Amino acid sequence: MKKFARVFGILSGLAAIGACAEPSAAADSPTLAKIKSSGGITIGYREASIPFSYLGPDQKPIGFSLDLCAAIVERIKAELNLPNLTINYTPVNSSNRIPLIQNGTVDIECGGTANDKKRQEQVSFSVATFVSQPRWLVKADSGLKAAGDLKGKTIVVTQGSNAIGFAQAVNAKEQLGLNIVQAKDHAESFLMLNTGRASAFMEDDILLAGLKAAAPNPNALILLPEGYAKIYYGLMFTKGDAGFKALVDDVLSKQMSSGQFEKTYAKWFTSPIPPKGENLAFPLTDELMGRIGHPSDAVD
Repeated sequence: MKKFARVFGILSGLAAIGACAEPSAAADSPTLAKIKSSGGITIGYREASIPFSYLGPDQKPIGFSLDLCAAIVERIKAELNLPNLTINYTPVNSSNRIPLIQNGTVDIECGGTANDKKRQEQVSFSVATFVSQPRWLVKADSGLKAAGDLKGKTIVVTQGSNAIGFAQAVNAKEQLGLNIVQAKDHAESFLMLNTGRASAFMEDDILLAGLKAAAPNPNALILLPEGYAKIYYGLMFTKGDAGFKALVDDVLSKQMSSGQFEKTYAKWFTSPIPPKGENLAFPLTDELMGRIGHPSDAVD
């Protein structure tokens, strides 16, 4: 009996050593270690960043980025063996989203945040999930087909928008002689276009697509083909956590290679979406297709 006890004790000890030696995803990532310890993950979301992250009809967060993060959560459950992982949602805005990542309140932000070199000094980003560009929105019956057709015309941008600088740069480079006016907000800019007080409205392409989709007659408006500086969006998380970034990027890259990413994109950008069943009619761009083929977090 004593011999059996000694053998059992040795086997138990070996088993314990084996358990400790077993590689763990959490061991290489402070974020994953925190999630495993707490049994929960906190996702930051935007309340009105359609179609990336916003509140649906039942006031629960939905959107393109939330769907991508759902796949990441499933991977974390499997990696950490936490089938009952608790998912906590925290609303964030432009002012607090980076501080909430930095202080650990939010584990991953699933919104529509642009990745740039300045922000990379404070946080980390996933491979690009969207590529935006400033573009021109014009009336379909205006006869305008390209930016060169705007020569000498009045165009509108929204006060405080980065589009002001882009419009000024395009005007100078292409010698268009534009009369650039500034409206107080996007609603006024859109009104000026629709009432003919401006021939074109320059802004972020996906924002223009949303305004177009919500218009009484979306077909009365078109986006000109020219796009300017590329703006890369990504999921945001704590800086320097190589293990967590590797997991996030692997999930997204595999979705891109399998075709699932494009299906999710179609769900939110080229199909009717809540709450009003609007279709943004915003197909995949060549720039985003390039990142789907070669996932990267690089920025220009």
